[in-house]
Amino acid sequence: MRRTLFFLLLAAAVAPGSAVAAPPAAAPSFASEQLTGTLADDNWEPITAADPHGGYVYQAVTGIGAHECDQHNCPGTSILVRASSDGGTTWGPFAFACGIACKNVGWQFDPQLAVASDGTVYAAWLNTFNPGTVLSKSFDHGRTWTTPVTTNGSLTYNDKPILAISLSGKDVYLAFDDKADAYAVASHDYGASFSAPVKTNNDSFTYLAYGGIVAPNGNVYFAETGEGKNGLGPEPVALVGSSDGGQTWKRTILDTSQDPPLCNFKGCYADFFSSQATIASDSTGHLIFAYLLNSAANAPKSLYVRTSTDGINWSARSLVNSRGDSNMPAIAAGPSAGDFRLAWQDDRNGTDAWNTWYARTTNGGALVVHAGTPVEPRIRCALQDRGRVHVPVRGLSRSSRRSCRHELRHLGEGNGIYTGGGTGGSWWARGR
Repeated sequence: MRRTLFFLLLAAAVAPGSAVAAPPAAAPSFASEQLTGTLADDNWEPITAADPHGGYVYQAVTGIGAHECDQHNCPGTSILVRASSDGGTTWGPFAFACGIACKNVGWQFDPQLAVASDGTVYAAWLNTFNPGTVLSKSFDHGRTWTTPVTTNGSLTYNDKPILAISLSGKDVYLAFDDKADAYAVASHDYGASFSAPVKTNNDSFTYLAYGGIVAPNGNVYFAETGEGKNGLGPEPVALVGSSDGGQTWKRTILDTSQDPPLCNFKGCYADFFSSQATIASDSTGHLIFAYLLNSAANAPKSLYVRTSTDGINWSARSLVNSRGDSNMPAIAAGPSAGDFRLAWQDDRNGTDAWNTWYARTTNGGALVVHAGTPVEPRIRCALQDRGRVHVPVRGLSRSSRRSCRHELRHLGEGNGIYTGGGTGGSWWARGR
């Protein structure tokens, strides 16, 4: 449920001996990081979205202890949203997505953001587990928000939503789980109402979605990974898609990972480093599916991609990275056909020396891999990076968190790093 992160801009260099062969390409450059809020804030679970046709960028966080009501009968932990009109260089203040309007809601977590072609901002989050996932919209760059619409139907519990919208914003899809099974809902009236939740799996695994996309032809896809009900055993890597507006869903198992590497930090769960998957589509409908996989129980996971032009026929898997244990893949399409940006994190330099890595393709094929260098040497955990495309990220796994040195912690269900121990806050990063 909780997720937080450092968005740190990294001075990147081409990585020698990268796992994917590709022609030489210029290394990306990144600006310095910016603190989200203040050091006194306890902001978790940051997520970003960029306007596809303008300079606006939006960021949502879960503000622990942030409440809009003096009497504390608003959510005690609230979703906050801020906007930048200059591509992330400067930012406006945070606004409550639903503070006073959500009186008597105990807490809010798991923000998701998307922006339609007309600039409308869509936000989804949890209003506790029941009703769970709700959707709201902003027509004024995140300053005010519509009354949230529930999506749970007859379900009394749901968690960990992933949001995907069509370019126009008319078609809105959400994937989430109810502890035991995976579900999806659809709206075809710009999020004003939703279909009843449709169960998308019929096997014995528990699935979580980590990425979703609506392709130009209207097909919708979610990238999910599963695990046994006891959290042990093989982990199917699945594509879940619908070609009829979400009435029916097809689950395709593209690969199977094994038990993840053990997590030996205090408070860590056995499935903390479980496999994850994500997906992106360019303007022509070319798809890239990125995911984590190991072939032996407790072995480090490698990062792979598969490509497709129709969402049905997929290429053989192609290795992107085999160094260390890969985690937290995030992918987005750039402004041109065939342009994809991929970021992930691994511990190739040691379990206390996580780093962010970046890869890009401009022809929908081979990825050129770049290394991210921490701005401050003392930061020894994974640092989440963004390229020019503002990639929505899901986190390290479905469990709790692990300690990393003294002040940095991975959040198990989140998309990055939480800073505790007085270091405070989340960070925003942007690159060219």
